[in-house]
Amino acid sequence: MKRIETQIDLPAEPSVVWAHLTDMDTMGTWNPFITSMSGVLKVGERLQVRIAPVGGRPMTFKPRVTIVEPGQCLEWLGTMGVPGLFEGRHSFTLTPTGQGHTRFVQAEAFSGALTPFTGNLLSKTQAGFAAMNAALLSRLEKDSTTDPNRHVGELT
Repeated sequence: MKRIETQIDLPAEPSVVWAHLTDMDTMGTWNPFITSMSGVLKVGERLQVRIAPVGGRPMTFKPRVTIVEPGQCLEWLGTMGVPGLFEGRHSFTLTPTGQGHTRFVQAEAFSGALTPFTGNLLSKTQAGFAAMNAALLSRLEKDSTTDPNRHVGELT
């Protein structure tokens, strides 16, 4: 098994971060890594997710949702081909850190027979995570400055 992880502290409450993270209609307008996502965020449901790893080829896959805890955690399990060949368990974890901020952790654990041969793909995927985290931070900062009477953490 191999695991990659990135984290960033964001200037917004977990509920606000969650709203952006799960807004499938606008995902492609701000997210350079997950360029589209559709489906129902419910355990057992399949999503259609398109990713664009940094320096890699875009790909679409259909993971199954395994955890949905609004404002806290979203997780899915994707497989390539037959189960056991190559699987990725992707998670987003949101933890309040005080003063209206959130620690956002994005991780993926890879397993299966092909995992030892995925070094370059994993580094490109981790770079995609970092690009997404930076874009999410920028989006939250932009939202908080658009309206001088609105503060990050408030939904409109």
